[in-house]
Amino acid sequence: MSQNIESLLIETRLFEPAPAFSAAAHIKSRAEYDRVRSQALADPEGFWAEAARELEWSRPWDAVLEWNPPFAKWFVGATTNLSANCLDRHLGGPRATKPAIIWEGEPGETRTLTYEDLHREVCRFAGALRGLGVGLGDRVALYMPMVPELPIAMLACARIGATHSVVFGGFSAEALRERCNDAGAKVVVTADGGYRRGSVLALKEIVDEAVVHCPSVERVVVLRRAGNQVEWNSPRDVWWHEAVDASQPVTEAVAVDSEHPLFILYTSGTTGKPKGVVHTTGGYMVHAYLTSKWVFDLKDDDVYWCTADCGWVTGHSYLVYGPLANGATSVMYEGVPNHPAPDRLWSIIAKYAVTILYTAPTAIRSFMRWGDEHPRRHDLTSLRLLGTVGEPINPEAWMWYRDVIGAGRCPIVDTWWQTETGGIMITPLPGAVATKPGSCTLPFPGMDIDVVDAEGRSCAADQGGFLVIRKPWPGMLRTIYGDPARYADTYWGRYGDMYFAGDGARRDADGYFWVMGRIDDVMNVSGHRIGTMEVESALVSHPAVTEAAVVGRPDSLKGEAIAAFVTLGPGHSPTKELEAELRNHVAKEIGAFAKPDDIRFTQSLPKTRSGKIMRRLLRDVAAGRESAGDTTTLEDVSVLARLRDGEE
Repeated sequence: MSQNIESLLIETRLFEPAPAFSAAAHIKSRAEYDRVRSQALADPEGFWAEAARELEWSRPWDAVLEWNPPFAKWFVGATTNLSANCLDRHLGGPRATKPAIIWEGEPGETRTLTYEDLHREVCRFAGALRGLGVGLGDRVALYMPMVPELPIAMLACARIGATHSVVFGGFSAEALRERCNDAGAKVVVTADGGYRRGSVLALKEIVDEAVVHCPSVERVVVLRRAGNQVEWNSPRDVWWHEAVDASQPVTEAVAVDSEHPLFILYTSGTTGKPKGVVHTTGGYMVHAYLTSKWVFDLKDDDVYWCTADCGWVTGHSYLVYGPLANGATSVMYEGVPNHPAPDRLWSIIAKYAVTILYTAPTAIRSFMRWGDEHPRRHDLTSLRLLGTVGEPINPEAWMWYRDVIGAGRCPIVDTWWQTETGGIMITPLPGAVATKPGSCTLPFPGMDIDVVDAEGRSCAADQGGFLVIRKPWPGMLRTIYGDPARYADTYWGRYGDMYFAGDGARRDADGYFWVMGRIDDVMNVSGHRIGTMEVESALVSHPAVTEAAVVGRPDSLKGEAIAAFVTLGPGHSPTKELEAELRNHVAKEIGAFAKPDDIRFTQSLPKTRSGKIMRRLLRDVAAGRESAGDTTTLEDVSVLARLRDGEE
């Protein structure tokens, strides 16, 4: 691309950390952050080695980093076990009887597992996997509801050196089959069913359909969760409880090489097969551990809730591995946040006195649309820190989150990272960095991040460009499973030794990063290169709008025209007058050149099951063409059909 992305969104509000919060934080001031970040940039290997020494290793490393672009090895020669670092190392002190996981099922039942309980169950299921022939390096696919047995299975795989691949419980049989075959999964772990919106999702039935065409799958382990009727294929199928009862617990975790593959997690490609992102053990462990500790300012008395499903990387890094490595208490919930009523999430926070909430901007905008009365019905005063993850958050949603949920007293950590990065890369440290609504602020210490132009030169302040990572970091993906050439081309092909994130961004005069959305979502309108996120933010700043998605469609005059899909809040109806008002509002916020050519009012948008808007599909709708590529990650396929038929 020869032109830079134009930076349009201007946000001047600044919120300093509260002195009382800073005084008790791990990183207590901007001066301390600046010092730590400078030292880490000057000596990244020394910085990460110091963090690694807070964890347990069976054998120390010979070198911190071996970098042969684009391939990295971290903590070279060291051996460790992530399951042991999450569990065993906490058992000798007061954390042994501390809750590790507090779980609530969608129907309302609850379970609390202490670190002793979780350790016992992980050891038992590790023994069950061994009894089924799973060993070092074997791949295990996990296709389960959000029940404690899912992190138990993840940790059990890590304990014996098997590589897990979690597939979101709800993907189609075709999506599961594709992932199992690509990874060469030996065992699939599932459940009879799981609860979602009051109904039972028949997971075992989907697995049965998938594995008929998966020659590598030898056994299917089935957890009894929902009690729904299932077909049984003996001897392939085995009940979880029977496999556990027949096995010997694995009390001694296997020491694996630091670069041993911990998990494969598939991300959807726009076309072609999904990419199997490979994360290894040692570097990922250190990255997840330290970012959890500093970004969430974790303390021993915190009750922490990351609302992500374990089928996504956020669930891996910030529900399971990062918090447990820190000895934290994690809340885990099976269902959707508005079942049976729109206040379910807030009722859970009040019930368990949650202190830290980490959720997605898409969810926040849904909460806004459902109404302030729902959170205000519950006591949320236990909250002390709020976080966002998954996509850029528009300033209006950020302010609502701060004012309505945090009552103006909770710092917000707006985090930028990806499945591929393994952990958080850009974020405020809540006791040290002042925040700006919509900005993920500054790099985490040890991360060398820049905004560059098409030729790889650093952009000036407030000049839009491409987000890159200049140096390797511990949690980085190591390859795409079975396809190192695709890994090299996708992430390193553009700039050689710099990681290309695929996001547009700018850095303001204070050095704060503003992520402007995926490069694929940049529109070229009459010579202006405009990021979709900024037009969306302008639309959502109008009081009638709760959510908006903006895409470009082909236009013979402008090159691309702006098409906006808009969801209105309660009490607002679609009218021609409102349509004109929204166009003028965007012109006032950004400029006349950014006024949407088309505005379509819709009750819902096509989203993945992790809550991300699938703009690729909206581009197809706006252009009037059929959708190509992977649609198996859609939460509700009918949304796309209704948009095409003009029924929304």
